[in-house]
Amino acid sequence: MAWRIGREISKLSDAGSRPRFQGLTKTILTIRGSTTKAELYSNGDQRITDNILQTSNGELLYAGVTSKELLRTLCNLHLVGYEPVVDASIKVLTSPLMQSALFRVPVLQAVKYTAYSHFCAGENIAEASTTLKNMWKLGLRGIMDYGLEDATDSQSCDKNLTDFVNVVHQSAVLPSGSVSFACVKITAICPIQLLERVSNLLRWQHKNAEFKLPWRQEVMPVLANSSPTYHVKAAPEPLTREEENDLSLAHLRLWKLCEACDQEGVPLMVDAEYSSVQPAIDYMVHAAALDFNKGSQPLVYGTIQAYLKDAFPRLSLAAKDASKRGISYGVKLVRGAYLSREVELASSLHAPSPIHKNIEETHSCYDSCAAFMLEQAACGDGSVVLATHNMDSGRIAALKAEELGLSKEDPRLQFAQLKGMADVLSLALAHAGFRVSKYLAFGPVYQVVPYLVRRAQENRGLLGNTALERQFIRRELRRRLQEPAGL
Repeated sequence: MAWRIGREISKLSDAGSRPRFQGLTKTILTIRGSTTKAELYSNGDQRITDNILQTSNGELLYAGVTSKELLRTLCNLHLVGYEPVVDASIKVLTSPLMQSALFRVPVLQAVKYTAYSHFCAGENIAEASTTLKNMWKLGLRGIMDYGLEDATDSQSCDKNLTDFVNVVHQSAVLPSGSVSFACVKITAICPIQLLERVSNLLRWQHKNAEFKLPWRQEVMPVLANSSPTYHVKAAPEPLTREEENDLSLAHLRLWKLCEACDQEGVPLMVDAEYSSVQPAIDYMVHAAALDFNKGSQPLVYGTIQAYLKDAFPRLSLAAKDASKRGISYGVKLVRGAYLSREVELASSLHAPSPIHKNIEETHSCYDSCAAFMLEQAACGDGSVVLATHNMDSGRIAALKAEELGLSKEDPRLQFAQLKGMADVLSLALAHAGFRVSKYLAFGPVYQVVPYLVRRAQENRGLLGNTALERQFIRRELRRRLQEPAGL
């Protein structure tokens, strides 16, 4: 399978000479395990260029996309980029009227043929597989994400696990190499109330080292000194015997899912979520990594959200500790998807926001985290999925990868974007030879509505900023119209 092949590529790379660090004029981090903050890449006076990503060549980028598909994408981008429509859609989808079938059925039908078809891969694994095969023809891989989250009891967690494992097994029969990852939200396999309890206990122990947690395993750090702890004001009650048993069951569910991924050769990507449950999620991911990331290529990947002020410290601490333990550290880097929720929670608790004060700081943090992980990958100390819709971040990372001598086929470096977003960046990276995946959320329309609402709420600015994407598509459509006429 692709993941095992990736391990062999990594081994071959390790067996030969190490990548040479040449031409780096502003990169501090070159020592294995260092936690010094890596600065952005610069090669003399040359900054970001289009040389590596040929984004201006529409004929090349859209060679495998039909004009009908381009036109449909253009219409959808206009729709999701118009804020009044987005705001009205959010109000409708979160309205109490959705409880009524008379109202819900026509609304979901409208959603299915607009936002759902644009951002989602289908209602089931069969439809998602068809979407994936079409993308595979364009040189894009798929991250299979069955839209389940926020379970409240063990019974629903068990059912969700069965569904996730089935997706992994069915993904294995798709074209070899086309599935880059399976994806899971820990909130789907561990009751969310328990995750909140465990997170608060981990925070309190971080503030008070003498506070004992008898159930806690020794894993890589999940919190840094700069991590917010305002969620808990006093020592939480210890886990009850029943809660400890439920936590053990949650660990077992994740272990079973990892085992299925290991069996089928499909790495597992664990999504980040909101801060009230993230420490517990990282704790579970790190525990699984100790069991499954002992080779040169990790099976289990966690996620770091760069819009959080403590993103880089947590990333570097975990990577350094994993290196000491001889564990392959795998991580997906994103900017973040719960901004509004985090700001509102901090405000309600009269605490400083955990989010960077502006988008420029978030961009800087993301690119610094990416630079750090690229150097870890080049040293053989880590693997990274750069999940970004930002063209500049994509170019910076691609240039730095080349300078570090990272092979474009090395699975230690991969790029990813959501289906329906930043297709120009996805196709440009793929044509440049990098491993690129589209995040394929799938499931019944009603089940995926929370995902669509979150995409609309948290990516409002990004959705509105589709002018460049629309410009590329219009230019290519115009070229195709003029070509037969000899113009």
